[in-house]
Amino acid sequence: MSGLYLTKGLYPEDFLRKTVEFIRDTQLPCGSVPWFEGSYADPWDHVEAAMGLSIGGEFEHAVNAYRWLKNIQLEDGSWWAAYKNGEIHNHERRETNFVAYIATGIWHHFLISDDREFLVEMYPMVEQAITFVLALQTEHGDIHWAVDAEGKAKEDALVTGNSSIYKSLECAFNISVTLGENRTDWFAARSKLGNTLANHPERFDRTWESKARYSMDWFYPVLTGALDQQASKQRLAERWDEFVMDGMGCRCVSDEPWVTIAESCELTMALLAAGEREKATEVYSWLHQWRLEDGSYWTGYQFKQDLLWPDEKPTWTAGAILLAADALTDHTPAAYLFKEVRLLELESDLLSAEQA
Repeated sequence: MSGLYLTKGLYPEDFLRKTVEFIRDTQLPCGSVPWFEGSYADPWDHVEAAMGLSIGGEFEHAVNAYRWLKNIQLEDGSWWAAYKNGEIHNHERRETNFVAYIATGIWHHFLISDDREFLVEMYPMVEQAITFVLALQTEHGDIHWAVDAEGKAKEDALVTGNSSIYKSLECAFNISVTLGENRTDWFAARSKLGNTLANHPERFDRTWESKARYSMDWFYPVLTGALDQQASKQRLAERWDEFVMDGMGCRCVSDEPWVTIAESCELTMALLAAGEREKATEVYSWLHQWRLEDGSYWTGYQFKQDLLWPDEKPTWTAGAILLAADALTDHTPAAYLFKEVRLLELESDLLSAEQA
């Protein structure tokens, strides 16, 4: 199916129910949501899938997903890069954007469920995770992308990863305000990171080849609120023709003939954040030709070889489909989350510092 055009107030509940059930039925009894049956789970994509469960009203399964992370959190607040069948699958590194993303998921679920007891239960996990991440923030504002197996910082920063952390710090701060916790240090760290993302590109990709060929580097500063709407529109317009394939979706990388469904969903939300609703609606309408009967979606399509590749239907892609549909239709109270920045009860002096 293609040509699904969504507008505010018209969430396709029946159409997307199977997508919710696909995530739910892939979830393991422990709460982990692997990429697909028999695969591994990583903390970031696990949270992306859990957010899809929340949108679909599967609150018990979503809470179990977050409790799984709470139960396996390391003493320093982090998680390993991947887990499989209850065991560590990749213990080579712990990535800061993976760790921070728990705050986005927890806040997202609270916005939908209004479950304060859940927020109270999960706050210590969020606090430990954010403490781990901010210990790796440099004096320049950027945040190292990972630590190695021994806990030593892998010293460089990624635009996409730091942008994701920027949104997570917004969510973490809002959690703290809601619970009456004084974490203005999180607000200050977020402001410093935002300035670096907006004004200091030299702080990223210092020790490796530029990641600018990846579409996520292009639209993530927009998606996560690091740029204002005018700058966002300009950024998306500048490389639109490099990344967007009409009638198909968004390329993963600019120099490969491969569109990916999750990136296309995230671009949809970034377009909404930039005030480009018509484009967002159009991009999302293309994606359902990659849907299967069970409600899952292929990872992507290699259009020169006319090949669906890889042969995978990830739960996190399904989660992205649901997040974009919610953003387009305002279906849940969390629909705004990737469309705008909403910070709760800022102190006047801190607000002035961010606006300066």
